[in-house]
Amino acid sequence: MKIVFALILLLCTAFASVNCSKKSSVVGTQPVDTVSNGTPVPKTYQLVWADEFNTDGAPDSTKWGYDLGGNGWGNNELEYYTKSPDNVRVSGGNLIIEAKMEKKEGRNYTSARLLTKNKAQWTYGKFDIKAKIPKGKGTWPAIWMLSANDPLHWPDDGELDIMEEVGFNPNVIYGTAHNKAYNGANGLQKGGNKLIADAQDSFHVYSLEWTPTAVTWSIDSTAFFKYTKQGGNDVWPYDKDFFMILNLAIGGNWGGQQGVDNSVFPQQMLVDYVRVYQLK
Repeated sequence: MKIVFALILLLCTAFASVNCSKKSSVVGTQPVDTVSNGTPVPKTYQLVWADEFNTDGAPDSTKWGYDLGGNGWGNNELEYYTKSPDNVRVSGGNLIIEAKMEKKEGRNYTSARLLTKNKAQWTYGKFDIKAKIPKGKGTWPAIWMLSANDPLHWPDDGELDIMEEVGFNPNVIYGTAHNKAYNGANGLQKGGNKLIADAQDSFHVYSLEWTPTAVTWSIDSTAFFKYTKQGGNDVWPYDKDFFMILNLAIGGNWGGQQGVDNSVFPQQMLVDYVRVYQLK
């Protein structure tokens, strides 16, 4: 009997070691609900969209578009967004968004801002993004979502920030909900933050789980903030399609509060994968 058990253990160990490279699978963690007695009840999610960034070159044009220009983007940002390979490319299994100190169209910095608008949009789901963020005062990396309403009426149509960090407060990760009642313009936005000591040096999985009743933010499967549905559209405009944005801003109302350290450039935000799941 011990021999049989040992063989089974050996087979299980061998099976677990197969296809264990960084991107061999897109099977995500399965969030759980709990019933009143504390027993976990697994949710059943299925992968509905993903980009593994395994093909070098320009990002997949069937999945990503670009915001271009240097108009400040409503935040008095300092960069000019391009789609040049100098600022955005896929290499070595990662999406690279690179901010450079260079003049373009009256701006002193260039960077990139990718979005899935009109290519992939979702109502509810679990969003996992594995990323490593840049360093330096003045950098402002973000992974976030906006309503697909066109034209967009912000903040009435809502915004969900999956991950933000500002370089003057390094390694503190923010997750935030904006809407008509609670938003950055009136200083009442709803959110939380968590210190991840090596966020600028290592990859972490930034997640948002969005259901008809709540939005929960997590890092490496550990939740740190939850926003619960509590009323009408003014506080919960989250029952409609949203699209995803990946960008690296420089300066701005928040990112530039303590200026920009020009000695740090160029800086990169690296994204290993983006995976979107929805309940079956």
